[in-house]
Amino acid sequence: MNSDHKMQQKLRHEAKALLEQDKVDLIIGFEAGSLKFTTTPLITKSKDDLDRLVINPFIVNNLALFLPDFKGRIAVASKGCDSRSIVSLIQDNKVSRDDLVIIGIPCPGMIELRKVEKLTGKDRDELDDIIREGDKVVITVDGKGSEFPIAEVLSDNCLACEFPTPQDYDILLGEPTATSQESRVKSRESRVKGQGSRVQSHGEGGGLQSEASPDSRLQTLKAMSPQQRWEFWRKEFSRCIRCYACRNICPSCFCKRCFVEESEPRWLMPMPRWQENLMFQAIRNIHLAGRCTDCGGCERSCPVNIPLRCLTKEMYDLVDELFHFKAGMDKDAPPLMTHYEQEEAEDLIR
Repeated sequence: MNSDHKMQQKLRHEAKALLEQDKVDLIIGFEAGSLKFTTTPLITKSKDDLDRLVINPFIVNNLALFLPDFKGRIAVASKGCDSRSIVSLIQDNKVSRDDLVIIGIPCPGMIELRKVEKLTGKDRDELDDIIREGDKVVITVDGKGSEFPIAEVLSDNCLACEFPTPQDYDILLGEPTATSQESRVKSRESRVKGQGSRVQSHGEGGGLQSEASPDSRLQTLKAMSPQQRWEFWRKEFSRCIRCYACRNICPSCFCKRCFVEESEPRWLMPMPRWQENLMFQAIRNIHLAGRCTDCGGCERSCPVNIPLRCLTKEMYDLVDELFHFKAGMDKDAPPLMTHYEQEEAEDLIR
C-alpha cells in the first residue's frame, strides 16, 4: 500500500468521523474527475459520498478557493500551498479559523499532464497508467512501462515549492514531506545544461521552452533587454482570449466585482487586445502581492499556455526581498499592504 493510498484511507476515515461527531457541516476534498488522470473538487454534507474522496498525484486544485462561498463549519483537505492560501484568507477576514478543520496533506508534488504528454508524445487518453514510485514515475503506454525521473513531470511550482507540508492544520494525514525540492530543480537543470535557455514564439503552448527549469525560465526573461521582454509579452498576450480562468481559479481573487468589470471609470476595454490583456495581468499581479502562494493554478488553467507563473513568481520573490514577507505563513500577522513600519528600509525605493 503506497503512501497516497494510506493517506486516502485516513482522509475518508477522518472526514466520516468529523461528520458523525457533528464537528463540521461540510467536507471539501477531491474526487476522480470525468477525464483521465484528473480530479475535481468534492463538496458534500453526506457521509455516503466520502468513499469518493481521493489522494493521488493529480489533486491540483487549490480548495481554499471555495471557502468564502460557504457558511458554517467546514473540513477542507489542504496541501502545502493550499494551506497558505487559507491562512491568507483568514488574514483578509474572508474566513474564520474557528470555522475550519484543516486536514493537511504532506505533498510530494503534483504531476503535470502537459509534461507527460510532451515527454511521451502521446495524448493523455492514449496512456494506460501513470504511477509514481518515489523519485521515479512509471508511464505505461500500450502495455509497456517506461521509467522517468519524477522531476521530468512535476509541475514547475512543485519543483520550486518551499513548504510542501501545510503550515497550519488540525489533522495531518501523513509524515511531513522531507523531499528536497532544491534537489529536484538541480536534477532538472543538470539535464538541460548545455542546451541553453532560448525564447521562441509559439502559436500555442507558451513562449519559453518547457525544458527549462522554473527558475531558469525566469532568469531567461530577466536577462533580456526591456525591449525584448516587451516584445515577448506582447506576443504572449496577443494569444490571450481573456477568459479569466486565471482569475477565477485563484483563491486570492476574492473581489465580488473585479476592476475589469467597472465602467465608471472603465479600466480596460472588453475586447481582448494584447494591451488590455497585459494591463489586466499587471494590475491583477499587484493586487496579489503578499497573497499569492505560488500554487500554480493560474498558469495551469490557462487554455493557451501563457507562462503566467513567470509574472506571479517574480512578484512573490520581490515581496520576500523587499518586505521579508511570505504569504500565508502566520494567520495572526496583518496582510502585507495593511501594515507599515514608521521607518521603511532604505533599499525599498530604487
